[in-house]
Amino acid sequence: MRRQRKPESSLPRPNYETHRQRPGVHPRHRPLPAGQTDLELAREMGLNESDIVKLASNENPLGISPKARAAIERELNDLALYPDGNGFALKMAIAGKLGVALNQIVLGNGSNDVLELAARAFLKPGASAIYAQHALAVYPLATQAVGATGIEVPARDYGHDLDAMLAAIRDDTGMVFIANPNNPTGTLLSAAALHAFLGAVPEHVAVVLDEAYGEFLEPGDRAPSVAWLAEFPNLIVTRTFSKAYGLAGLRVGYALAQADMADLINRVRQPFNVNSLALTAAAAALDDAAFLARSKQVNDAGMAQLIEGFKALGLAWIPSWGNFVCVQVGDAAAVFQTLLRNGVIVRPVANYGLHGYLRVSIGLPEQNARFLSALQGALGK
Repeated sequence: MRRQRKPESSLPRPNYETHRQRPGVHPRHRPLPAGQTDLELAREMGLNESDIVKLASNENPLGISPKARAAIERELNDLALYPDGNGFALKMAIAGKLGVALNQIVLGNGSNDVLELAARAFLKPGASAIYAQHALAVYPLATQAVGATGIEVPARDYGHDLDAMLAAIRDDTGMVFIANPNNPTGTLLSAAALHAFLGAVPEHVAVVLDEAYGEFLEPGDRAPSVAWLAEFPNLIVTRTFSKAYGLAGLRVGYALAQADMADLINRVRQPFNVNSLALTAAAAALDDAAFLARSKQVNDAGMAQLIEGFKALGLAWIPSWGNFVCVQVGDAAAVFQTLLRNGVIVRPVANYGLHGYLRVSIGLPEQNARFLSALQGALGK
């Protein structure tokens, strides 16, 4: 189901300021908080762990692919051995599926790892990196970690303002981060806008295009980013197996780039940064088209279910192209705590400048219904 963009005038706007901060000043330079676990909440609130609904971390509610599970079981007898430090089998699977060369692939311990590796390869103290307001907290953290300066560009309709980001590029800029769809807001840039932006960015500036949620898009909404690698030597595309493929617990992602760019990133990569189970499960998951299609169907239906629920409660939301959605609830901190007491975990996003909003991941129908019921009670409606 294709979700239509909401007109700008109907979107409630958060308050924010333009930031050009030194590392460590802005709240988003603080360590990224981990999502609360079912066990932690059960102990804290005196709840039954089996009754808790976790919709906080954009995980796949279907679990893992049957093919990935079978591959994991076959790998168990070899866990006394080190993993393949080059990840040859997984690289072969990625290359075969996407039509890239093996030397264009960088494997990571989740896509966060490859984002940080890219920052280490192309940023340095005294350099700057550009990212959007309301974009993934890993971008400023990775920038800070290498001693570079982060330039946060104010959002446009809760997403990336590409014109403003282009204008923010300085002589010392080494990298631009773009998430498409964006997390946590779920906004989407068109392929045409992205292509024009890439064509205007100076070649010495690496552009990281983070496509962690690309599998949830309709085919017509997907940018031909892999094909763009031949056209733009400064482009790095990152993807993950943590979302649609359901392998978040195994931590495996990858980056694609031209061979010389990939080589530079691989030079700062640890030799065994992806474990054996992750390597074999990811290769099998790539081959499970049926599971991927079902994951998208469940996500589309769940998104529609939540939107209908928000309409019934008279709530505004940010139209999302991911497997999550931000909903405006007023006193988000108080609503969040009430939801926790009722055994429902979602994600506060005030640290992203989205005051008054909660981000909720799409779950199974019964999980979505439980959330909506708890939300209604928390709002006193």
